[in-house]
Amino acid sequence: MSSSAIWSVDDHLADILASIRPLDPIELQLLDAQGCVLVEDVTVPVALPPFDNSSMDGYAVRVADVQGATEEFPAVLTVIGDVAAGGDPLPLVGPGQAARIMTGAPLPPGAEAVVPVEWTDGGSGSGPAAAMRPAGRSPEDASGEVRIHRPAAEGAHIRPRGSDVKAGDLALARGTVLGPPQLGLLAAIGRGTVRVRPRPRVVVLSTGSELVQPGESLGEGRIYDSNSFALAAAARDAGALAYRVGAVTDDADTLRSTIEDQLIRADLLVTTGGVSVGAYDVVKEALSAPGPPAGGAAQDGGTGGEVSGDGTGGEVSDGGEIPGIGGGIDFRTLAMQPGKPQGFGAVGPDHTPLLALPGNPVSSYVSFELFVRPAIRTLMGLTDVHRPVVRAVLKADEPLASPPGRRQFLRGAYDPAAGTVTPVGGSGSHLIAALAHADCLIVVPEAQTSAEPGAEVEVVLLG
Repeated sequence: MSSSAIWSVDDHLADILASIRPLDPIELQLLDAQGCVLVEDVTVPVALPPFDNSSMDGYAVRVADVQGATEEFPAVLTVIGDVAAGGDPLPLVGPGQAARIMTGAPLPPGAEAVVPVEWTDGGSGSGPAAAMRPAGRSPEDASGEVRIHRPAAEGAHIRPRGSDVKAGDLALARGTVLGPPQLGLLAAIGRGTVRVRPRPRVVVLSTGSELVQPGESLGEGRIYDSNSFALAAAARDAGALAYRVGAVTDDADTLRSTIEDQLIRADLLVTTGGVSVGAYDVVKEALSAPGPPAGGAAQDGGTGGEVSGDGTGGEVSDGGEIPGIGGGIDFRTLAMQPGKPQGFGAVGPDHTPLLALPGNPVSSYVSFELFVRPAIRTLMGLTDVHRPVVRAVLKADEPLASPPGRRQFLRGAYDPAAGTVTPVGGSGSHLIAALAHADCLIVVPEAQTSAEPGAEVEVVLLG
């Protein structure tokens, strides 16, 4: 890429992902591993279920003893005891006998089928039973007689040993994201810990002396800090552990000090605001790498191309490290709208990646979706790091204008049933209310200056 080039969206993203490596695996307790990516195949050490067990509350019987049973001519069997899940030693079911059995309890020896309690009189001597009476209040039901009104085939209402998974089967493959069902399976096969890549720790800092925390009074010329909340929530949605830092004032030393303090708990740093060309763009002031010595030639910034510290396409230098935090950030101009100014690099002794996003709410959020989310997913060790992309027919009253040479991202509402997408709000990068009602981004490519109603467009799904 030449020193005067403006970065494309694809090149900027490729540069970021080329610099990000998945986090090292660790062993975690099951609940701590929720949302993490498995790094090993997990095989089943014992069959599930580990024994033949009943799928119904009822009676364990021999098939021959209930053959031909009807409500008019029931099979009358002697009840020899109860079989409860995790209960006492199992009774032997002989000819003319039955054992009262509960759901999940092991099938006693001699039994070949389970008759649901609704097919019996429940030992009451009257009509069909609706349920079993509690053992504590009716212990006599574990003995005496039961009348069975219907026959049962061999294996009826029995869950055979290994019918879920067999010993040696693959339970979960490496690369699986561990959600509640997966953690339940791991617990069911006896795993107390699992080896995973941990969820990335993402620290979000918003910058600007004008920012006020929600809940506080809003003075003249002040606005509430919304970006840090939106981006921290987006980081969590992507699978990260997110830490939100209150707004940092427009002071370079304060920002550098804050970043230095946060490095201890960050696998990725995200700043929002202060990356444009204004006199108070503190992120650029604080995080631009120092220039070369007087008379020296500017050098490659080392993070993927020669771009200028003011985002206009000139050369950037890595002539020195940032005081206190080391490293340096490339500030770039991207051929996109919103989100033209961007920054990327690494800081701190562990070369923690840092992405500097614009401050306008829509620019910030769109930038997060395009660049930060894939970085988080890469740290997690996932292979599919991008949002789903579909094609849809544009449903609009007028053409959507787009600046030449830039990839435009407009908020939209996607209707999957109709295969259409409708713009939500205008193109202004400050229109956060419209963003709250959008569920996708409508993409207008760099080569187009408009998208006509009825045209098929690319849509990035956000939810």
